[in-house]
Amino acid sequence: MSRWTLFFLVILLGLGLGLVYGWLINPVSFQDTTLSNLRIDYKTDYTLMVAEVYHQDNDLVWALNRLTLLEDPTPLTSVENALRFASQAEYTLPDMFLLRDLHNAIEGAN
Repeated sequence: MSRWTLFFLVILLGLGLGLVYGWLINPVSFQDTTLSNLRIDYKTDYTLMVAEVYHQDNDLVWALNRLTLLEDPTPLTSVENALRFASQAEYTLPDMFLLRDLHNAIEGAN
């Protein structure tokens, strides 16, 4: 058996054993995980997705219900945090407009 054949067999064996261990023997189990546990970049992406749906449907009640899942003090706080992070992370202008539109809609409803 050549060196290369042995090398690739060992790599495949290690990969196979790793998958068996990770999927069958000791799989990851997530318990009591909520959206509030997300990092700020993922919360911002989630808020942006809500803003995109709001832009299409104009259903503010739905958007507010979805933003409540982030468990910030208010949905407006969630959007403000998302706007702050999005400007620091240099999100595109259309994304910033969507977030600003949602912010204005929530602010106007109060």
